[in-house]
Amino acid sequence: MSDDEVFPADEASTPGDDEALRGAVVAGAIPGQPPRVLREAAKYAALLHAPLVVTHVDVTRFVTYEDPDGFVQTAPIDIHVDVGAEELDAVRQVASEALAGQKVTWAVRQLVGDPALALKHFADKIDARLIVVGTRKRGIGDSIREFFTGSVAARLSHRQHRSILVVPLGEPLEDDEDWPIEE
Repeated sequence: MSDDEVFPADEASTPGDDEALRGAVVAGAIPGQPPRVLREAAKYAALLHAPLVVTHVDVTRFVTYEDPDGFVQTAPIDIHVDVGAEELDAVRQVASEALAGQKVTWAVRQLVGDPALALKHFADKIDARLIVVGTRKRGIGDSIREFFTGSVAARLSHRQHRSILVVPLGEPLEDDEDWPIEE
């Protein structure tokens, strides 16, 4: 694997591909997310002398079963929606730009299902050394969603053993400022 090598998500990954990622830093990425998350993940991958895997979780699909050879069979929640491919392309583009010139080997993978569980299972599969995620932008819509579903970082912290780096995005709240959900 060389710098900036990207594995397309629509190609079946072979056990050799995953073996090359053993001990990697896993970064969760979503379209529109600032590149800071990927740059921070790349810094830690370089410090740990590990590859970086930029992951996007397609929440419009779910795992139906996993073949004995490790190939994951998925199905869409709505058969008329193919949002995941477009979102993966956007994540791949941002990763290409954000990681250009970085001294780290990296790959892109698409996962499916619940973001926290998908990241956990993938990190377990490759024995990741660290998971890196960003915070959500501050806003009433995201605050309500997070209230009902919980943050990916918080859910990860209760469901697996490896360290999680949470990269703050947007402007932080002031010490005397209430959460947007309380407004």
